[in-house]
Amino acid sequence: MTKVELKPWSEYKFTGWVKTEGVESRGGKGAGFRFEAFDAEYTGLTGTNDWQKIEFVFKTGNDDSSILSCLLGLDGPASGRAWFDDMSLELLRSENFNTAVTIDVADKKESMSEYIYGQFIEHLGRCIYGGIWAEMLEDRKFWYLPGDRESPWQVKGKRELFSVDRANPFTGDKTPVLGVDGSGAAGIQQSGLGLKPDLEYEGRIILKATPGITAVKVTLSRGEESQSVTIDKLGTIFSAYPLKYQSGAMTHNASLTIEPEGNGKVWVGTASLMPSDNIEGFRSDVIALLKELNAPVYRWPGGNFVSGYNWKDGIGDRDRRPPRKNPAWQGVEHNDVGLHEFISFCEILGTEPYIAVNAGLGDSKQAREEVEYCNGSAETPMGRLRAANGHPEPWNVKWWSIGNEMYGNWQLGHMSTEDFVRKHNAFADAMRSVDPDIKLIAVGELGDWDRMVLTNCSESMDLISEHFYRQDWHGGGLMTHVKQIPDAIREKAEAHRQYRKEIPQLEGKDIRICMDEWNYWYGPHIYGELGTRYFMRDAMGIAAGLNEYSRQSDMVFMANYAQTVNVIGCIKTNTTSSILDATGQVLKLYRQQFGTIPVAVSGETRPVDIAATLDSEGQTVTISVVNATRDKVKIPVTLLNGTVTGEGELWQVTAPDIMATNEPGRPENVKITGPASVPSVGELTVGPASINLFVFKLKN
Repeated sequence: MTKVELKPWSEYKFTGWVKTEGVESRGGKGAGFRFEAFDAEYTGLTGTNDWQKIEFVFKTGNDDSSILSCLLGLDGPASGRAWFDDMSLELLRSENFNTAVTIDVADKKESMSEYIYGQFIEHLGRCIYGGIWAEMLEDRKFWYLPGDRESPWQVKGKRELFSVDRANPFTGDKTPVLGVDGSGAAGIQQSGLGLKPDLEYEGRIILKATPGITAVKVTLSRGEESQSVTIDKLGTIFSAYPLKYQSGAMTHNASLTIEPEGNGKVWVGTASLMPSDNIEGFRSDVIALLKELNAPVYRWPGGNFVSGYNWKDGIGDRDRRPPRKNPAWQGVEHNDVGLHEFISFCEILGTEPYIAVNAGLGDSKQAREEVEYCNGSAETPMGRLRAANGHPEPWNVKWWSIGNEMYGNWQLGHMSTEDFVRKHNAFADAMRSVDPDIKLIAVGELGDWDRMVLTNCSESMDLISEHFYRQDWHGGGLMTHVKQIPDAIREKAEAHRQYRKEIPQLEGKDIRICMDEWNYWYGPHIYGELGTRYFMRDAMGIAAGLNEYSRQSDMVFMANYAQTVNVIGCIKTNTTSSILDATGQVLKLYRQQFGTIPVAVSGETRPVDIAATLDSEGQTVTISVVNATRDKVKIPVTLLNGTVTGEGELWQVTAPDIMATNEPGRPENVKITGPASVPSVGELTVGPASINLFVFKLKN
């Protein structure tokens, strides 16, 4: 395979030579060439042949690249041997067009739902732990045995005095025990902690000890500097003791050490350490960025994770909640962030919760109880439990999904469509029996799965979920990369329009799409598990996607960018800093400046992606232009049924090149700029590889 750059809206002739020996095809064409994504009269060779020339003609459409494959097995498996040589391309013709558009501000489309700007957080990698949540200590409840390769805790001092209590652990299945005698002591230490300069750090440690222990010293060290909290008068039952430290200079490699003194044993139930500026347990710097995104809804807790998650593990005393192996991903689920914390998170941000229930390994009783825990009065069984855990008033969570990607064999509890249809309806009945006003989202996937679910579950859903991710497995062209996102959105919307024509059970219903996972997903994991970077070229694709959502406003009600922090995230963090990545800048800008009422755009839009909207009061028109070419483009604009008051504003997401990215702790490379003055709506100019929002006030 080789990547080939091409001119969009062009026609090419390909020529190549093939030699074969004993090629046998089973249902295909034998040996030949193919360009990815292009239709052509592809021919192949079977049998034994000396060098033969193969030619075909293809059109590129709006692609500026493709992958050329030399195949032994064109359109089907084949055996034998094949040689390929002397390949060439001839440009036959390119379309000529003059970009010019007409925008009719009176031709209004269905309003965009604000839920298009939703987000998704999952218990995966460093999205919540190591991202949003402020806890600095990994594996603070000792799922892994200290000293083992997987554990972040190392045993210090006399290892023979270290032991584990599995008979009466504080939480989980084991508690480390530190021994001390006249020959020395066993301690435990965790390194790699990040400290900001001149900030207090506070926490707690839960201990019990035998009577001979005189003290436990808990030391926070940074290089040669250290501070210790000495805990004396320990008892023989577990008790919590406060920790407090003051940082000096910034570091990413501080350590916390726990050491006993005296003679005897100390049980370390758990420990916690957070920066004092945390907001109800969440990182203040990340919360600030999340407020800039201003997402109206957050989906939680998964994702694949939810299909193995028991929500009851995440309620009650946070220190006593059991650690679990993450059921779907790597690492440990600490259960520090459960329902109470998630709702608190939403309240801090002023956003709505959207909760997925476990329809994988879970059952309808578990789902019904979860709805009752969230929405039931304090007189209901689960409402009483919620009140006992500190929140007497119900949360009245509106948005609920029944499962996640249950069509996939990677999903815990994966089942056939027929079985899931029955399970979905049973879950819906159980959940609505507690609160008939909740909104339910069904698992969707284009094709037979969707048809079966929509046919049999239309009475027990309000929206249907669809997911997509796109990669860089293409010819490398910028237009090819960017167009993947709007193409995917359009494909989903058009399929559901067709369902409405084909499925009688949808007559009179308006079941729209909840695109509750959408994004690019490719590249090395820089920020932990699935912690990919995003570049200016990805930001352009997300901007084009938002343009497409405006064009599909009648079919897509909610969209949840997946995910928010670190894990394929629009925010990236390290232990001390955080930043909006390239895609985050787009989501922030469009949430602030893009309108909500799409209006008609006609004319020759090529080679750019262009959409126009009004604000909710019809006082401004915003024109979004994504230019995925390498050239400056001038766009004559005719405005119908409206007049602008004068100069407009230009807001942009800018970067030095299409592979620019943002990294925590460093200046932004991909950033929002504006407003710059725009003299007239009559002709707009956009630079190469650019994201542009032109905003004009309309005369009343």
